[in-house]
Amino acid sequence: MRAWLYLLAIAIAGAIVTTPALIVLILLGGSFNDALVAGLGTLLLASGIAVVSMRDIIRCGLAMIVCFLSLAALYVTLGAPMVAAAQVIVYIGAISVLILFAIMLTADKSGSARLTFQTQAAPAAIAAIIVFVLVAVGAYGTNWGAVTSPIHIATDVLAHLLFQNYVLALEAVSVLLLAAVVGGVFLAKREGGE
Repeated sequence: MRAWLYLLAIAIAGAIVTTPALIVLILLGGSFNDALVAGLGTLLLASGIAVVSMRDIIRCGLAMIVCFLSLAALYVTLGAPMVAAAQVIVYIGAISVLILFAIMLTADKSGSARLTFQTQAAPAAIAAIIVFVLVAVGAYGTNWGAVTSPIHIATDVLAHLLFQNYVLALEAVSVLLLAAVVGGVFLAKREGGE
């Protein structure tokens, strides 16, 4: 019985993601790339909503990985494969795994019935509406016809910039992340032993 529920959930999620893509492709006459951006954007929004609305923190972490993957796919679709690779390596390969690792070290994985951040729902809704209005005004005021083709940045130029000019900052961030992991493991082990 449980397998049928999972299949039904996958079918509903697929319908939610593909419906905007089909609307853009068929009804609005967009290209395949436009439909792909619409589908990936819908997946990004749905997984982002799942991150902040689910109570099981492990599932929130997995939904966050789906959110990061859909953002990386959007980067590839929009012509920025280097940014997509960095998204996958840094956010999915490091930060998401670090967050899931820290969650699994703690004893309780489910949140309380009324989480602390849910008391700030009204100010968060007002801030979300303000940000939405600002983004909508910016998108409406942009001359989208001025860009005729995607801008491509050579990967070797970006790699040269990162690994020669900013190598110290890159290594400092990696040492900081390593110290955070070691400190988190140390604190989790110490609290478990007390």
